[in-house]
Amino acid sequence: MVDARVVDASHGMRGAVLPTTADAGALSDHASKYLNRELSWLDFNGRVLAMAGDPSVPLLERVKFCAIFAGNLDEFYEVRVAGLKDQVAANITQRSPDGLRPAAQLALISEVVRELVQEHSQSFATLVAFLAAERIEIVGWADLSEQDRFSLDGVFLDGIFPVLTPLAVDPGHPFPYISNLSLNLATLVRDPVTGERRFARVKVPPLLPRFVGLPDGHRWLPLEELIAAELVLLFPGMVIEGAYAFRVTRNADLTVEEEDADDLLEAVETELRRRRFGKAVRLEVAADMPDHVVAVLIDELELEADDLLRVDGPLDLTGLWSLIGLDRPDLKDEPWVPRTQVRLQEDPDAPLDLFGVIRAGDLLVHHPYDSFTTSVERFIQHAATDPDVLTIKLTLYRTSGGSPVVTALIDAAERGKQVAALVELKARFDEQANIAWARKLEEAGVHVVYGLVGLKTHTKVSLVVRAEADGLRRYAHVATGNYNSTTARIYEDIGLFSASPELGQDLTKLFNGLTGYSRPLDYQKLIVAPNGLRERVLDLIRNEMPTSARPAGAIVMKMNSLVDQAVIDALYEASQAGVRVDLIIRGICCVRPGVVGLSENIRTRSVVGRFLEHSRVWRFANGDGDGKPAYFIGSADIMPRNLDRRIEAVMPIEDPRLRLQLDDMIAVLLADNVLAWTLDEAGRWSRCTVAPGDDAVNAHELFGQRAIARSLHDADQPVRTAPLRAETVTSDPVDGLRTPVPVDSP
Repeated sequence: MVDARVVDASHGMRGAVLPTTADAGALSDHASKYLNRELSWLDFNGRVLAMAGDPSVPLLERVKFCAIFAGNLDEFYEVRVAGLKDQVAANITQRSPDGLRPAAQLALISEVVRELVQEHSQSFATLVAFLAAERIEIVGWADLSEQDRFSLDGVFLDGIFPVLTPLAVDPGHPFPYISNLSLNLATLVRDPVTGERRFARVKVPPLLPRFVGLPDGHRWLPLEELIAAELVLLFPGMVIEGAYAFRVTRNADLTVEEEDADDLLEAVETELRRRRFGKAVRLEVAADMPDHVVAVLIDELELEADDLLRVDGPLDLTGLWSLIGLDRPDLKDEPWVPRTQVRLQEDPDAPLDLFGVIRAGDLLVHHPYDSFTTSVERFIQHAATDPDVLTIKLTLYRTSGGSPVVTALIDAAERGKQVAALVELKARFDEQANIAWARKLEEAGVHVVYGLVGLKTHTKVSLVVRAEADGLRRYAHVATGNYNSTTARIYEDIGLFSASPELGQDLTKLFNGLTGYSRPLDYQKLIVAPNGLRERVLDLIRNEMPTSARPAGAIVMKMNSLVDQAVIDALYEASQAGVRVDLIIRGICCVRPGVVGLSENIRTRSVVGRFLEHSRVWRFANGDGDGKPAYFIGSADIMPRNLDRRIEAVMPIEDPRLRLQLDDMIAVLLADNVLAWTLDEAGRWSRCTVAPGDDAVNAHELFGQRAIARSLHDADQPVRTAPLRAETVTSDPVDGLRTPVPVDSP
């Protein structure tokens, strides 16, 4: 069964939509221990959609969340739904950890998505009304005057009509191929002489603006409405009996048989061409499309009735990004200007000795609050131009157009330095861009490799080797996020700069293994998947359980997704042993917290706001069982693919100053009562509220305030700029660290 949704007029969606197989508090069967992966992701997207309904969010930012929701759902169908459909087609009946077969998951997905899509349409309609009040009007053809229509006739004839191609369907014209995510008009035409009726498809050109502006500069007409109104010009002499928007989503997952590929680059390019012709998995149609037209589309696309979504409103609201770009700062968040930490600031009288800064002590940066440009990009650029730098090695999973990092690598190679870049060609939906970067780097003389067969390289690390007076020294950067200057402004991530000899040696081993041949290696600092991360995580969890020599510990794990069944079972075991477990999960969470006898000591929350929470941070109070806390950052989520099928690197943070920074970050996230949601034992998410007498704690605002403080004071010390009413601060008896200990809110 699917739980009912709880909707609040001021906050939008308040409750999760997750399958339950038993009553809360009486869960004992195997299936009831885990929440479904796919439905948990849909619930995350529901939390994104709730931001579109939050009146405290600036209006165009709410429109942005409406667009993000639409894009997220597209990708979910392209990959996750497509994968489940492949399993059904292959007669695979294996159950998911929560006890559902693929067909049952698809049925639940269909039910939940229909509710979400309806809520999405309602949110859009509400936003349209608010936008109109701000003189940003999204109008329909029926709303226009004759003068408006006359002006748009010229726009259509000059800029749209020449690129349209009507495709008729008749015995001489087979049903056309409908490309993935394209917006189309199913057009019904009638010959006035013979009375014969025909079906035709008109594709809405994807390279044209999604909304057409009217001359007054504040009204916008969806492009498909303009095309529909002018169809008589595409079918001269015919009677237009109807035109209805529709959109098809196809299987876009990439499957490369690496073991059989002589050239991985060529194999990925071939698979990208095949992706265009993936099997259809979803059909979206306008709510008023007649049933007989829907039947034609379903039949031709070889879909089922459950694959159909009728949408009350415009299709493809990813096109709202064009409106979000309007110059209306009064309707947007105040721009955040990332700050440069004190230790990285330029001295007007002397150039910055960046390597000297890193030699003086490890440095932790928190993006986007701390500047990516003056830290990560400067690190690579500094290495490229420093005559004493001999080698630069770096992994590229996703990067940005015009990337300063890639430009610096090319500059370094042209200066004669040895530069190696591991470019992950299989980074989903960035494959084409990464192929282009790989070729550009190779042309400049960079040694480009594509990773290990059968494994994605997801880790985000770089290594610089420099000749100094006392010999060669290695400088390292280990991060939770990509070397991407665009996402670094909107994704929350953490990076560590270090001149630790042990870390430098570990990264040397890692890169040699990625570019050459080696068996699994022993590392001094790094924990590397797939040959050790899973076991290390399980050991760390077990070390928190009480023994005769130590009391029960405490665990905090922040990540994007928690799916792996073995790790979840270990967390359940720790909870039953009295270990306090705090989970901060942005997206998918398959843990069912708060169940008596199973997980009563597990608390789960999700923070969704202006910036996308992307960092992975773990804190284990007992560490290696010696009672000393252990802290880690890295690239890995707790999912089977990250633990078993990817190259991931997780780094311990040992410097007490940097541990304080992580403690402070964790405390803020656990105290947030503005952006945070909590998960209950029945699998429902509820938005946190500010209790009477408490201060509002918005993690993103507070992190920004603290970045400003770090730019003015000692970069290594957390600076409190607002009280956190939901926590107390105690001293750790072992090493004296100030460790925030969350206190239950009333």
